[in-house]
This record gives sequence, structure tokens and C-alpha cells, in this order.
Amino acid sequence: MGLKQTVGRQLAPRIQELAPGMTTSFVREALNRAIDGVGPLAPAATAADKQLKEQRGNVERAIHEVIENNVRIAGAQGFATNIGGLITMAVAIPANVTGLALIQCRMVAGIAHLRGHDLSDPRVRNAILALLLGEEQVNEMVKKRKLPSTPMALATAPAHDPALDGTISAVVATDLITRVAGKRLATTVGRRVPVIGGVVGMGADGYATWKVGRYADRELLARKR
Repeated sequence: MGLKQTVGRQLAPRIQELAPGMTTSFVREALNRAIDGVGPLAPAATAADKQLKEQRGNVERAIHEVIENNVRIAGAQGFATNIGGLITMAVAIPANVTGLALIQCRMVAGIAHLRGHDLSDPRVRNAILALLLGEEQVNEMVKKRKLPSTPMALATAPAHDPALDGTISAVVATDLITRVAGKRLATTVGRRVPVIGGVVGMGADGYATWKVGRYADRELLARKR
């Protein structure tokens, strides 16, 4: 296990102490706001449809733009929540976790919408959250039967399994907290220069979001509207 993963797993319980609500509820709230829109961020479907129009109905190009746009947003929020350095680290991690969940949910929901999936369907919403875990972790969870199937199979399952809602939310919350917390401490230990922390956060969050977007692009196949 790498330094970032080790540190993240050690720090994740502490972050949950600092922000008790950040267990499962914040993940669902991030998903809801990503789909409905919040602040300057338009609803996921609206933003995706705008890209589809700009790309003259080319779904694949629109998906590419949805990914690129949200990668840029993730990089910007990653920078903003890393500027404080060591002193504000405990505060910045919850902010970054919530922001990253919101942005990645918005991106994946946009891709799902462009591929013809109904964002109001709880099966699709569970698939969106599962995609945030990344392909490697999803495959591992399916292999160990911690997830019944792949995100595409979840989205198109014959019926919604309410028991999956809490399971997926909890795993995604822990994963996000672990990754962000580990990144903060591992990149701060050797430098202690706040502005460099912002640059590191920007690159890491942007890259992580790009990977999730690429996975969603491959995994979510088109459905007839």
C-alpha cells in the first residue's frame, strides 16, 4: 500500500470526527445537487445538452466536452481548497471532498444523460456513485461480491435494490475521504509551502476527475430514450 493510501486510511476516521455528517449523507446530497444544479453550476442534464447543441448533436464529442469542462472545474476547486497549507488542512479536506464529489457526480450524470439514461431513476443514481470509485476498485468489489455487478448493470437492473443505496454511499464517502486526506498529508509533509499545495491539489483532483470521466464514458452504454 502506498504512502497516500496509508495516510488516507489513517486520517479518514479523524476527518469523520471533524465532520460527522460526512459519512453517507453528503454523498447523496452531492449527487442531488449535481443533478439539480447548485450555485453557478447548471444541472447536469442542462450542461450536457448545451454541449450536445454546441457539438451539433454529436454525442461522443459532447461527452468529451463534458469531461474536459468538469476536469477544469475540479482542478480549480482543488487549487482553492489547498491554498491554506498545514494550518487549514483539517478544514480544507471536508470542503475538497464535498466539492470533488459534486463535480464528479455532475460529470458522470451528464454522460449518463447523453447516453439516454434517466437521471431520476435510483438505479442510475447508484451507478453514477459506483463510477466515482474507479474501474479498479469497482472490479475488485464485484469480485469480492461487495457490489452485485458493474455500474452499467446497476443502471439497467430489472429492479431497484434499496439496500444498495446505503452500501454504495458509504463506500464512496470513505473512498473520497481516504484519497483526499491522503493526498493532503502526503504532499504537505515534504514541502510545507502552501501555494505549492494548491498546485498539487489542482493536478491531482483534475487527473482523478479525468479518470472517472473516461471510465464512465467506457462503461455507460447508450440506451434508447
